[in-house]
Amino acid sequence: MISISLCMIVKNEALTLNNCLESVKGIPDEIIIVDTGSTDQTKEIAKAWTDQVYDFPWTDDFSAARNASFQYATKQYILWLDADDILLPEQRSKLLQLKETLADNVDAVGMTYEIPQQIDRGVVSYTVRLRLVRRDKNFRWQGVVHEDLATDQLYHYLSSAIKVTHTKTISGTGASPARRNLDIYEYHLASGHELTISERFHYARECHLHHLYDQAIESYELCMNHPDVSLENQIFAMHKLATCYVQAGQPHKELELTLKALAKDVPYPAFSCRMGEHFLKQGHIEAAIHWYNTAYHHPLQERYNASVVDTAYQTWLPHEQLAMCYELLGDAKQAGTHRQWAEFHKMGIAGKIL
Repeated sequence: MISISLCMIVKNEALTLNNCLESVKGIPDEIIIVDTGSTDQTKEIAKAWTDQVYDFPWTDDFSAARNASFQYATKQYILWLDADDILLPEQRSKLLQLKETLADNVDAVGMTYEIPQQIDRGVVSYTVRLRLVRRDKNFRWQGVVHEDLATDQLYHYLSSAIKVTHTKTISGTGASPARRNLDIYEYHLASGHELTISERFHYARECHLHHLYDQAIESYELCMNHPDVSLENQIFAMHKLATCYVQAGQPHKELELTLKALAKDVPYPAFSCRMGEHFLKQGHIEAAIHWYNTAYHHPLQERYNASVVDTAYQTWLPHEQLAMCYELLGDAKQAGTHRQWAEFHKMGIAGKIL
């Protein structure tokens, strides 16, 4: 059995920290919590779980804080979580089993990160992140925001079936997203920091989130053909870029980017939906049906797990559009079937009955 150090950074997480730690209770051999300036009861809650609670002055750099937490680890492997992450009971059992059976030559384990951002849409996005890494491989965090783990050493990677769930949701009230991440990027840019291409990718996403479409477009354009950006993230950047162009009043760019994306790789579900919409607008219903079917029958969905997966484009959305298409063709039975599948996916139960 391997030994595990759980390393976390926290600030004002009194409402979430206990739930996080309870969800992995009994699995870490030590818990290390680095506090970056809490003014609530976070530190008191942390001290109920571990005597390894440390202060770290916040420097507008998430990697600096996470690397500080890793420095205190003493066990064979390091697991990291945020205070608003949990492992559901089934996933906790999987992690415990992994701890008991992990081969000694595995250096890093990937786990799916599920983000249920809307209460009426189930899991709306997910990605796969390195969650458990061997301490002696010297993994370190890079990037001031949306940081990633990296090492200069060769390592043996295992993709696991374990899922970590993010518990903060968007309530649907229309509240504006927090500017914290964007403010950090702007602070570093104003200080003369030159963004790496990875940081540029995430900066584009923050600008997009805050409707700063011109800045988002500029950064996505840099990412979509960059040799240091993976094919999966190039396609994702093109998908987001197409959305930005529509929202910036340049809808003709959407079809142009869709065709470029289809020439670059197998059809990505979002671009299959865009092709379906294109033909639907032209009144070519059979062609629209083909592309919407392609979206949810995407044969290589797992390829994009290392990027961010917008689940709508391969679940409920193409089914809703197929229902509309079959209604236009007068096929009420097929329309009803797809409408039902759309609702199943929205409720998050389709995957359990497929």
